[in-house]
Amino acid sequence: MAAVTPADIEQLYRQESRRVLATLIRLLGDFERAEEALQEAFTAALRQWPEQGLPANPRAWLVSAGRFKAIDALRRRARFDASLAQLADSLATEAEGSPEEVEEMEDDRLRLIFTCCHPQLPAAAQVPLTLREVCGLTTEEIARAYFAGPATIAQRIVRAKQRIRERAIPYQVPAREQLPERLDSVLRVIYLVFNEGYAASAGERVTRADLSAEAIRLGRLLLELLPDPEVMGLLALMLLTEARRETRTDAEGALVLLEDQDRARWNHALIVEGGALVERALASRRFGPYSLQAAIAAVHAEAACAADTDWAQIVALYDLLLRLAPSPVIELNRAVAVAMLRGPQAGLALVDGLLARGELGDYHLAHAARADFQRRLGRHDAARATYRRALELTRLAPERAFLQRRLGELGG
Repeated sequence: MAAVTPADIEQLYRQESRRVLATLIRLLGDFERAEEALQEAFTAALRQWPEQGLPANPRAWLVSAGRFKAIDALRRRARFDASLAQLADSLATEAEGSPEEVEEMEDDRLRLIFTCCHPQLPAAAQVPLTLREVCGLTTEEIARAYFAGPATIAQRIVRAKQRIRERAIPYQVPAREQLPERLDSVLRVIYLVFNEGYAASAGERVTRADLSAEAIRLGRLLLELLPDPEVMGLLALMLLTEARRETRTDAEGALVLLEDQDRARWNHALIVEGGALVERALASRRFGPYSLQAAIAAVHAEAACAADTDWAQIVALYDLLLRLAPSPVIELNRAVAVAMLRGPQAGLALVDGLLARGELGDYHLAHAARADFQRRLGRHDAARATYRRALELTRLAPERAFLQRRLGELGG
């Protein structure tokens, strides 16, 4: 039997802690109690596993350990609050009468997403709460995704947890007739998780495969539960984007642009699966923004090389997407497509218009796109200044290295 090291347990924490937490929240009925139990369970693992070896089912062991640690803690506190003794007895009785089932544990994160996206919670708190509790993103990572301050996001999360507790919001997937009204928030959560995994907002790596894989897994679960066109569209978008993961960086971790990627290395099984889902979603004529973004990704995937990309079709899809879901980021993406179709001057005019309206001024990709258009037009002084502005705003190491290479090419 191989020895279990603290590094092994740390890796397991990264891989399994959010699933264990989701199950503990279901079993204990309280976020704070479950989070404390999670830490106690991993502390016990650090103490016992190096001597006793890895359990046959580490996740179930952690859930069981956390559950009984929580019961013990409640009984200790019952000296000061008699109601806690009754709660501890109730939890202990449930533990004895209902051994954990793997299928239930697998569904717990989906249950938790629906709890965090309950209509009784403020809309502004639903997604941050889910990203924090279900997926383990830090408050800072969520704040960057929202272009908000960490303190603001932290306050939303705390208040949302308090409301769940006060209103006894149930930990369950809603009835089928209630699913449509809850779907938008859940789809948005899954998409933001995928984005953070595919294009991390900060750090040393461009991608975080664990987050992307979890988002795709949740997308598949949701599609089984509700075969809605937009669920198909979101899953298709994630699959078609994930298909390019291995080519986004080179062997040294440097960023590789879409036009320079080795398309032979794209995951064609994911492309086929995603393309079929796009066709089903669009054929329904009830498609929405995720399906249109998936259709754009499919056009890229269909091109044998960058030069074969149907940019006219992509611009047309962006036009439709902007009518359905107008946003500055979509306008920026459309500007890049327009530049590929009509030249960098057309793209630059669109990005300058966005920035003149006061939109995306702190978004590094807007400045990076603007600098690229200026570079392609031969306006090197302006491009250098704009690349420097993008660098000031970029927190991801490979993106910073890419921008610095561009500056070096321009003599900056």
